[in-house]
Amino acid sequence: MSRNGGRDGMDAYDEDPRGPQGPDGSAGTRLPDTPPGSAPPPDAAAASAPAPAPAPRTGVAALSPRYQIGAALALAVVAVAACVHLLMVFLSLAPANTVTKQHGKAIEEWVYPEFEQNWKLFAPNPLQQNIAVQVRAEVRMRDGGLRTTGWTDLSAQDGAAIDGNLAPSHTQQNLLRRAWDFFTATHGTDNRPVGMRGSLSEQYLRRIVVMRLYRDDPTSREGVIQRVQVRSSTTNVQPPPWSRERVSDKPVYRLLPWWSLTSDEAAGGVR
Repeated sequence: MSRNGGRDGMDAYDEDPRGPQGPDGSAGTRLPDTPPGSAPPPDAAAASAPAPAPAPRTGVAALSPRYQIGAALALAVVAVAACVHLLMVFLSLAPANTVTKQHGKAIEEWVYPEFEQNWKLFAPNPLQQNIAVQVRAEVRMRDGGLRTTGWTDLSAQDGAAIDGNLAPSHTQQNLLRRAWDFFTATHGTDNRPVGMRGSLSEQYLRRIVVMRLYRDDPTSREGVIQRVQVRSSTTNVQPPPWSRERVSDKPVYRLLPWWSLTSDEAAGGVR
């Protein structure tokens, strides 16, 4: 091999881009090109990226200042009303004290009858009787004759509607029961009214039973009810099998007199 040829080979090796490169980029070497698709320097990428959009406001913060003030006032009113309601219910259940003696009338008007609490279940002597309200009617049929229906157990109908119902209505649970409690509280054992609310309790109970008869009794729907008679059937709750206590299982009836209906009740005005 000639000497010149060896030199030429060395020069070719120095110019090879794949050869080693000096730190100062000496002559005869090539600096590497930036590979296509490579990321720019971090500082440059951060400067060119757009600023993130602010997160959208939600809830009350998304409202205009005027509506924010209105929402705050509404929440304050609701909070005050809830506190007043809880205080009134607490005072109605609390033992007699100075506040209840001075403001007892206002507390009763707030609580009764919509927010009444019944604690008989937790009393020392809880209720141990089942009371059913039953009714029968005297109906004038289309041919002019009078027919007396059999006894309809309205309480049993309410019980059947509640049984298995996860969300029974307030009327199914309490309307008839409270009407009977109202009647017994304003009448003596002789079924005569005691006090000024006696006639009101009779009218209230009568309208409920007439409405129920027109809705559920086939005979009443075919004619016009003239009179109704209500009775209660009271049966003792039997003690558990392991108890030695023995009570009668026979029902005790309280029979009320026949009540004549007013014209609007007879015409179905309470349906």
